[in-house]
Amino acid sequence: MLGSAHAQSALDNIQKTKLIKIAIPTDFPPYGFVGIDLKPQGLDIDMANYIAAKMGVGVELLPVSSANRIAYLQTKKADLVISTLGKNPEREKVIDFTAAYSPFFQAIFAPKSLAIKSMNDLAGKSVAVTRGAIEDQELTKVAPASADIKRFEDNNATVSAFVSGQTQLVATGASVAGNMMQRNPQLGAEYKLLLKDSPNFIGVAKGEDALRLKVNAIIADAKKSGDIEKMAQKWLGRAAGQLPD
Repeated sequence: MLGSAHAQSALDNIQKTKLIKIAIPTDFPPYGFVGIDLKPQGLDIDMANYIAAKMGVGVELLPVSSANRIAYLQTKKADLVISTLGKNPEREKVIDFTAAYSPFFQAIFAPKSLAIKSMNDLAGKSVAVTRGAIEDQELTKVAPASADIKRFEDNNATVSAFVSGQTQLVATGASVAGNMMQRNPQLGAEYKLLLKDSPNFIGVAKGEDALRLKVNAIIADAKKSGDIEKMAQKWLGRAAGQLPD
């Protein structure tokens, strides 16, 4: 019996200590980055603070990298990981996931002044993309024949081409674009068209069902109230869209 009692201890512990420990990104704008005031900010940080507030507890934010975020759950350093975490069968073997709380996506970005309403509007326009990346595969499927797709060897080269005006548009992932827009506000770049959605989920240690269900209830309420939508619009400049439960 001892094993099963221990397995459900995260929620009890949070309620007892009145503190939840949440692993967050700090090098992944617009989801998590360090602001001018040196404090972490972004969509994932807003979500972490939101969950703590709804649970009525304090929050300790633990900066993690893509490489160590799962280990933080496994070693119980963190109760939750809110760090642009995608769900896949390999990860599901070692941790559990809540419902999705935000979109992560590949998209086409361009200056506000460029009117792009549909894929047809790419006709005759130049688009920078990283060769072989998901966005390259998706763009190749949907772009009109006359679109001038310029392929580069890595994300830095792709972004440089767009920033320096070699191309009118850029197709890339949400975080690469977030970084680019943060560093080059003069471009007036914005989200234009979706290429592929792959939502973010919150990671929970295996077997912590009580905590997982509690967080799912908070996410469900936040979807209904429009709070999830507000976070997507604030940080991503787009709708949250259909997020899987």
